[in-house]
Amino acid sequence: MSAVSIYALKPRFQALLRPLAGVLARSGVTANQVTVAAAAVSVALGAYVAWRAPAAGPFLAIPAWMFARMAMNALDGMLAREFGQKSALGAYLNELGDVVADAALYLPFAFVDPFAPGWVATVIVLSAISEHAGVLGLGIGASRRYDGPLGKSDRAFAFGALALWLGATGALPAWSAWLMPLMAALLVLTIANRVHRGLAEAAAGRAA
Repeated sequence: MSAVSIYALKPRFQALLRPLAGVLARSGVTANQVTVAAAAVSVALGAYVAWRAPAAGPFLAIPAWMFARMAMNALDGMLAREFGQKSALGAYLNELGDVVADAALYLPFAFVDPFAPGWVATVIVLSAISEHAGVLGLGIGASRRYDGPLGKSDRAFAFGALALWLGATGALPAWSAWLMPLMAALLVLTIANRVHRGLAEAAAGRAA
C-alpha cells in the first residue's frame, strides 16, 4: 500500500526557502524558536477563530496562516539539519508542536454548520494517531513515515480550502457534512499505510 501526498513537494518548497534559512541562521534565530513560534501562533489563532465562530470572516485567517506555518515548518527543519541545530529537545518540540497546532487549527470547525462536533473531534484524534504512527517507524528501524493519502500537508491544504470557502461565502453547503467522515476514513488509510510501509522498510533493512 502506498499513497501520494503533498509532502512529496517539500524538497522544492525548501529550495525556495533556503536563502531565508541562511539569513535566519546568521541572525541568531534557532530552529527551536521557529518551532515554538509556529505552535504558539497556531494555538492563538485557533482559539480566536473558535471564539468568534460561527462567524465566517475570521476563518479567512486560517489558509494564510496554514501557508506561513508550512514555511516555518520547512525552515525549522533546514535550520536544524543544515546549520547544526539538531537537538533531542528539537525533535520533541517538532512532533508535539505539530500535533498541538493541528488540533488548535481544526477545532474551530466543530462550531460551524454543517459539521458535527464529534466528527471534527474524530479527525483531530486520528490526525494525532497518524503522526504517532509515522514517528513509530523510527523505533523499529525504519524512517519517519510521511505516507498519505492524508498527511500533515494534505490536511493543511484541505482545512485551508474549507476555511477559505467558508470565509469567502459565509456558509458551507449541507452536503459538506460528509467531508469530515471522508477525512476520517482517509486518515485511517494513512495510518494503515504508515504502519505497513514502516514494517516493510524495517524488514528490508534487516534482510540487507
